[in-house]
Amino acid sequence: MSQWISRFPIPKIYLSFLLLWLYYAIFSASVLALLGFVFLLVCLFFQFPWKTVTKVLLICGLFGSWFAFQKWQQEEASKYLVDSVDTVRILPDTIKVNGDSLSFRGKADGRLFHVYYKLQSEAEKEKFQQLSELHKMVVKGKLASPQGASNFAGFDYRNYLKTQGIYQTLTISEIVELKKISSWDIGENLSSLRRKAVVWIKRNFPDPMRNYMTGLLLGHLDTDFEEMNELYSSLGIIHLFALSGMQVGFFMNAFKKSLLRLGLTQEKFKWLAYPFSIVYAGLTGFSASVIRSLIQKLLAQHGIKSLDNFALTVLVLFIVMPNFFLTAGGVLSCAYAFILTMTSKEGQGIKAVARESFIISLGILPILSFYFSEFQPWSILLTFVLSFLFDMVLLPLLSILFCLSFIYPITQFNFLFEWLENIIRYISQLSTRPLVFGQPSLWILILLLISLALIYDYRKNLKKISMLVIVAISFFLVTKHPLENEITVLDMEQGRSIFLRDLTGKTILLDVGEKSEVENKEVWQEKVTTSNAKRSLITYLKSRGVAKIDQLVLTTSDTKQLDHVLEISKAFKLGEILVTEETLSKREFMDKLKESKVKVVAIKTGQQLRIFGSGLEVIATQNKDKNDSITMYGKLLNQTFLVTGNIEEKFLTSHYPKLQADVLITHQQVSNKKTDIEIFKTVHPKITVISIDKKKSFKVKNGENNKEDKELENLVLKTDKKGAIRFKGWTTWNVETVR
Repeated sequence: MSQWISRFPIPKIYLSFLLLWLYYAIFSASVLALLGFVFLLVCLFFQFPWKTVTKVLLICGLFGSWFAFQKWQQEEASKYLVDSVDTVRILPDTIKVNGDSLSFRGKADGRLFHVYYKLQSEAEKEKFQQLSELHKMVVKGKLASPQGASNFAGFDYRNYLKTQGIYQTLTISEIVELKKISSWDIGENLSSLRRKAVVWIKRNFPDPMRNYMTGLLLGHLDTDFEEMNELYSSLGIIHLFALSGMQVGFFMNAFKKSLLRLGLTQEKFKWLAYPFSIVYAGLTGFSASVIRSLIQKLLAQHGIKSLDNFALTVLVLFIVMPNFFLTAGGVLSCAYAFILTMTSKEGQGIKAVARESFIISLGILPILSFYFSEFQPWSILLTFVLSFLFDMVLLPLLSILFCLSFIYPITQFNFLFEWLENIIRYISQLSTRPLVFGQPSLWILILLLISLALIYDYRKNLKKISMLVIVAISFFLVTKHPLENEITVLDMEQGRSIFLRDLTGKTILLDVGEKSEVENKEVWQEKVTTSNAKRSLITYLKSRGVAKIDQLVLTTSDTKQLDHVLEISKAFKLGEILVTEETLSKREFMDKLKESKVKVVAIKTGQQLRIFGSGLEVIATQNKDKNDSITMYGKLLNQTFLVTGNIEEKFLTSHYPKLQADVLITHQQVSNKKTDIEIFKTVHPKITVISIDKKKSFKVKNGENNKEDKELENLVLKTDKKGAIRFKGWTTWNVETVR
C-alpha cells in the first residue's frame, strides 16, 4: 500500500485540500468553497502535466459524485417523513436522564429518531438509569421536525441532528410496553456494551471519580458533571475529556503488548487491530475524534506517516463518515491533527513541547473563534500542565481501576479527583474572562487561516512575519469591531432583549430575557438546565465581539430577569444598570441586583440614551397599573423607533396622541389582551417587530388578532416565526432575519 501511495502523481495533502473545497462546495452550496476549488484546479494545471491533471480530475469526479449522492440522500430523507411511530428500538448508550426528563436515540422502520419522554415516577427514573440491555418500546407519541436556529450564531439543532442522520423527533406521551430484545446489529450491541460499562462505573464508583472514569474511558459525561463541565469550558480545557490520539494510542499499544506477550506476530496484530478499532470506536460512541485517530493509527501500521497519513485519513473520512466535516467536533479534530503533524518534528524536550503547545493554540484560534467566538489564554498553560496529568496519570490509573472493579472496586483514589476539582474551582476564581474575538465570516476565516499558514512558513523571516502578524490582527479586529450600526431583537423564548451598537462601539442592552418559570417539583424531578441568556443572548453578543456593555436598561422590574442579569454581569463587563425611580424603592429587587456589583442608576422621563449620533428618549415610565415600565422613542439614523415596555396602549395614546414611528418594537406577553393592535393603528409603523413569549399561551377573542395579523402581514415581524430580527447599516437600515 505504501509503495502505491508513494507513486501517486501529486502530493496527497494537495489532493485532500482540493477535495475538501469540493466537499464544502457541494454539501454547503458555498460559492466561496467553489471559488477555492476552482483556484486550486487552476494551480494544478500550471504545476503538473496534462496526464497527471486528468487523473486528478477523474478522482475529483468520483468523490464529487459520492458527495452529491450523499447530499441527495439527505434531502430525500428530509422530504419524506413518517406520520407516526408505534415501536421504537432504544440505543442504550444514548440514554440521558435529567430530573424527570428522559431522552435517547431510537430506531423505527429503518429511521433514526431523537426521543423525549417525561418520567412519571422515581421508580421509573431509576429503571431507565439502570437500563443497559437492548429494549424496544411500544409507544404513543407525537412526531415533530427539529427546531432550527432562532438567533444569529445560535445553535442549529436541526442541522446538528441532520449530521447524525436524524430528521424527526418523537415526544412520547405513553409507554404501552417495554420489552427486552436481542439483535445481530453490531452497532446496537456495541451501544448496549457501552451503556453497561457506564452503568457499572456509576454503580461501583463514587462521585466525582466516576465522572472522570466515564469521561476519559468512554467519552460519556452525565448531567451531574454540569458544574465542572462549565468550569472546564470557561478555562478552555474541556477538550481534555475529548477522546483523541493520546487515548487511542494508549489503548492500541496496550492491546498490542498484550497480544505480543501471548505470542502473536506483528503481522497478525495488524489485522486484529481492525476489529479492535471497531469495538473501541463503539465503546466511545463512535466519536469523531476517536474515528479520525483510529484511521491515522491503522494507516501508520502500513508505513504511512506524516502528511501522507493525514491526507489519506481525510480521504477515508470522506467515504466512511460523509458528515464528518459538517460538525464542529470533526473540523476541530482534523485541525488539531494537521497542526500536530506540521509541528511534531520541531524538537524534543520541555521547551519544544511548550513551543508546540503555543503553536497549536495559535493555529487553532481562527477555528475556535468561528465556533465559540472566544479564547481563554489560561488554556495554553493549563493544557500544557493538565494534559500530562490526564494522559499520563489519570488515564492509566482509571483504566487499571476499571479492570480491577470486576474483581473488587477500589474507590480509595477518589480524594485525588476531589483535590483536582477544588484546584480547578480555585483557578477559575483567579482566572480572567476569556478574550472575546467574535465570530469571523467565512471570508475572514479563510484569510486568517492563510495568514497563519504564511506566518508559519516565514517564521524565520522577521520582516515578513511582522507584516503578516499585523494583517492577522487586523482581521481579528474587524471581526471584533464590525464597522456598522445594528439593532437586534433576539428570540429569547421568554421575555425580550434588544441589543444596540453603533459605529463607535457604544453598546446598549435593553432587557435580558426572563428565566423560565419553574414548577414545584420533588427532588427526583429537578433537572439541570441552561438558561435562555446563555443559550441565546450571551452566545450572540460574543459572536459579535462584545466584551463590554456600556448600559444595561431594565425596562421593567420583573424579578424573573434578575438571574439573567447576574449571568450577563459574569460574562461581560457592565458599565451601569439603568432602572426606573420606582424600581429603586423595591428592596428585594435591588438587593438581588446589587449582587452583580455594578452601579445602578435611575432613568427618568425625558432622559436620553445616546447612540447612533442621536438617541432614544424615555417618554413613559409607568402604565395605568402604576407598574414601572420604560417606553423609549427616538430617531436612529434615518428612521424613528418606538420601543414599548409593559405599557398599556391606552396610556400611550392618551399621553402621546400624535406619536408616530417608522419602526415599532414591542413585546407580546400578556395572555388576556391583543398584541398591541391599537398601537399599530395609531402609530402607523412601517415595520412592527414583536418579541413573542413562546412558553405562554395567548387568548384571542373572536380571532381578532389573526385578522389584524393578516392585514399587516407584510409589515409585522415576529420572533417566533422569523427568529431574531436585525437592523444593520451605516446611514440607512437594512432588515435581516434568521428565518
